[in-house]
Amino acid sequence: MLTTHNENEISNIRKQASLIYLFEKRSFDIFCGLAGLVLVAAVSLVLLPFYSYGRNKGPLFFKQTRVGRHGDRFKIYKFRSMVVDAEGVLHRDSALYKKYVANNYKLPVGEDPRITRLGAFIRKSSLDELPQFINILKGDMSMVGPRPVIEDELAEYGDHVNELLEAKPGAMGLWQASGRSNIGYPERADLELYYIRHRSFHYDLIILFKNIASIFKAEGAF
Repeated sequence: MLTTHNENEISNIRKQASLIYLFEKRSFDIFCGLAGLVLVAAVSLVLLPFYSYGRNKGPLFFKQTRVGRHGDRFKIYKFRSMVVDAEGVLHRDSALYKKYVANNYKLPVGEDPRITRLGAFIRKSSLDELPQFINILKGDMSMVGPRPVIEDELAEYGDHVNELLEAKPGAMGLWQASGRSNIGYPERADLELYYIRHRSFHYDLIILFKNIASIFKAEGAF
């Protein structure tokens, strides 16, 4: 039978392990974030000319409010893959928005009128996600974690929403490594919560490499 002394000792060990994990995770995030910024700059120079004409014309970056750790809101950065005012286009068309929600907060492949031809390419190749290295350096996100959700998606986690918000969202996660957009709710919620309950630096590295493999295979990216 555990004594109070033993219970306190176990609790302290767990806290120490948690602090070590958080230190390892943040150090890794900073390293990857700095390296990633070089890549973001290079890709930006290549893409920028295409954003001066046609349906692509407009800002290079897209910003959207997402829900982060402890419920804090932040702006997620992406290379813009849709027409300007894509959010407005979606919300002004009630039928389109209903289809968007019913299809797990995305529109079926080939049925999103907001996506440009260039946008379809950068989404398929996951290049649109690169600017999230900015979020990682800022501390809004981590390299690995549950994907940051929009406000409407919180309801999909039901009684477990507070558990979801205990973890910093990530650029890569178990859901993406398992199939990304091919997997909807409630399976997505189960995967995100499984990660949160079993997270460790070693597990983060496994998920990271699985995500990289998925990117090269373009699995679930659209």
